Amino acid sequence: MKALIIEDEKAAVRNLTALLTDVAPEMEVVDMLDSVADTIEWFGTHPMPELIFMDIHLADGSAFEIFEHTDITCPVIFTTAYDEYALRAFKVNSIDYLLKPIGEEDMRMALAKLKHLHGKRSDEPDFQQMIRALQREESYKTHFLVPSKGDKLLPLAVEVISFFYIAEGIVKAVAKDGKEYVLTQTLDELTECLNPKRFFRANRQYLISRESVKDIDLWFNNRLAINLHAAMHEKIVVSKARVGEFKEWFAGER
Repeated sequence: MKALIIEDEKAAVRNLTALLTDVAPEMEVVDMLDSVADTIEWFGTHPMPELIFMDIHLADGSAFEIFEHTDITCPVIFTTAYDEYALRAFKVNSIDYLLKPIGEEDMRMALAKLKHLHGKRSDEPDFQQMIRALQREESYKTHFLVPSKGDKLLPLAVEVISFFYIAEGIVKAVAKDGKEYVLTQTLDELTECLNPKRFFRANRQYLISRESVKDIDLWFNNRLAINLHAAMHEKIVVSKARVGEFKEWFAGER
């Protein structure tokens, strides 16, 4: 595997190359760069490596600037002394985030993770598919902050929400205990930011979780009417055109 190191601290470069020699001697380091400008220029004249080790704070700026100028299509392992950039890192091509000083076990685990993510394939790994899957999983919302009485914000975990619905232009989340919370997002925005394995857009008014489904009625014109464990204001009807999609989602096939 061909790897590129982007790091401006000489001591960190020495440590990283020594770790790779011990942990992955078969890996070839094709180059070592220390700045945003040099990295952007390098990608303009060299083929994409198979893996990048990238520090976040470089000699002339933030490594995230590189992604604004270069279409990086291989996995990236970030190496940094700061932990506040982890979420942003996973929104690009990151498969791991190692805090300095990096130990041998840290490196072994990161490379094992890379191997595991494409270990089922017998040929060259599909990095693009792997990266897209990681980006999706890392970017889905896990909590909301909802306004409360006075000047408070209440944390609301996605896992306790049975469904979302819109009525008279107001979007609400209904928790498993029946409590309702007003949200500022639209249903379209919620559909995009929530894990589709957990939530399904049943129709224009309702976005439901799999765990909230109690049972399903066969409805008129080959449609389905979904009954939830939570109290409902009206029937949640899935159109004929989306019945197949709903069944696949509920069975965990998509």
